[in-house]
Amino acid sequence: MANIKSAKKRILVTETKTARNKAIRSKVKTSIKKVYAAIEANDKAAAQSALVAATAEINKAATKGVYHKNNSSRKISRLTKAVNKLA
Repeated sequence: MANIKSAKKRILVTETKTARNKAIRSKVKTSIKKVYAAIEANDKAAAQSALVAATAEINKAATKGVYHKNNSSRKISRLTKAVNKLA
């Protein structure tokens, strides 16, 4: 356990940021799963709307620094490709 005041603060700040990042990542994963579930069900309309929601979540995560912009772009690209293949 840390003894120095600044080290104790860093531990608290890290825990807070970790919880925030974990929640954002979880939201992104859930939205991605919804897109793939709609694709599995062969529901083009639901897949399209889920894709829009997932794209928004992924972009928010990238803006907040949870994901690197290339990582978020790759995720969006793969989802879009999968939805477009459904046609």
